[in-house]
Amino acid sequence: MTLTERLAALGVGEPTSAPRPVPASAPAAPPPEASSPLDALLTLKARVGAALFERLGSRLNDPNLAEDDLVTFARDALAEIVEAEQLPLSSTERQRLVRQISDDVLGYGPLQPLLDDPNLTEIMVNGPDQVFVERNGLLTLTASRFRSEEQLRRVIEKIVSRVGRRIDESSPLVDARLDDGSRVNAVIPPLAVNGSSLTIRKFAADPLKVQDLISYGSMSHEMAELLDACVRAHLNIIVSGGTGTGKTTLLNVLSSFIPTGERIITIEDAVELQLQQQHVVRLESRPSNIEGKGEITIRDLLRNSLRMRPDRIVVGECRGGEALDMLQAMNTGHDGSLSTVHSNSPRDAIARMETLVLMAGMDLPLRAIREQIASAVNLIVQLTRMRDGSRRITHITEVQGMEGDIVTLQDVFVFDHSAGVDSSGRILGKTVFTGVRPRFTDRFADFGINISPQVFAMQESRSR
Repeated sequence: MTLTERLAALGVGEPTSAPRPVPASAPAAPPPEASSPLDALLTLKARVGAALFERLGSRLNDPNLAEDDLVTFARDALAEIVEAEQLPLSSTERQRLVRQISDDVLGYGPLQPLLDDPNLTEIMVNGPDQVFVERNGLLTLTASRFRSEEQLRRVIEKIVSRVGRRIDESSPLVDARLDDGSRVNAVIPPLAVNGSSLTIRKFAADPLKVQDLISYGSMSHEMAELLDACVRAHLNIIVSGGTGTGKTTLLNVLSSFIPTGERIITIEDAVELQLQQQHVVRLESRPSNIEGKGEITIRDLLRNSLRMRPDRIVVGECRGGEALDMLQAMNTGHDGSLSTVHSNSPRDAIARMETLVLMAGMDLPLRAIREQIASAVNLIVQLTRMRDGSRRITHITEVQGMEGDIVTLQDVFVFDHSAGVDSSGRILGKTVFTGVRPRFTDRFADFGINISPQVFAMQESRSR
């Protein structure tokens, strides 16, 4: 959405007709008193917004002026207009007013300060009067409010229109993303009964790296070295976890281990992955249009990606019949593929994948599905969000094959809860080696990969 469209969406534009001149002999009518400080602020914002629109003039339609340059000019002009108002405000109050009007016109209104806060990981809007945030894994109610449901709807429409999506009564829910890749979900009435709901999962401008996860306690040095070796050895890896456990973050970290000389194709509902390699093709699904046509699903993109000569296929999340295509790709020469599923344990991840394959509508026997899973998947990495808000890798589990009708799993690392919690309530446990060396380490030699002896040393893992 351009700056012109943003101003128009806020009701700030050129007057539809010239104001009627006041006779010189007639006394000036006193301005109506605002019924409340909030009304006075709204009146002031409307007046300043109109002055800003007039100041910008023809620059709004100048094709030679870049959007960033236009925004910079608008901010400078806004500061001058507020200064010219000669309001009885302190310097701090004046700066706050400029920032609020700038957020309304150029940004996302009351959400802009929250989006600019690097310490927040999630923003949850439950109607215009209630905004929660997640900080350090804990939920907190903020003082941020929207003036009305209409303002909240304008912010939602501004977000979704930037990525070519739409939201209205006929299509009242949507997935979208911000410019920085942050994931957005919006639901409006009639589905959202108490007012429009907006959920933003923020992504850091600088993606978390493996050393960050180690410093946060999400994984150990030994686990990081093992996962690095598994990715370079082209093992097929499934990242499993519940909502908000950090699956996409870990998928980003795992993808950073992929050698630079390989062709990677990512497939997502809304682009979130931030791969740092040079040779990456990013594909994004598309919903149907207002006529119910034109939908491109994850499954369509996955099938098409097989014709694009991928070395690695990274699927942001398997949540439907595309799981069958993913398993077939893993079994037919696309080793080293990565994906995520929603589940609470490695064993649940197997059951979840079985259910997703059945959603493909192929009516396959359960044993055939399990054989596909056992043959395709080499490793399951389980993420858990602890009660203290921290995210930890609680299992690194090898898929060993089939015994009868059962997919056999063997834990390589598991989380040890025996250390309890500290005085602040933070869980002190660590993930430790189980003592069972995985079979897939034999594959490391084929790729010339050597790992440190301490990776599988039980005493050293526990003492760190």
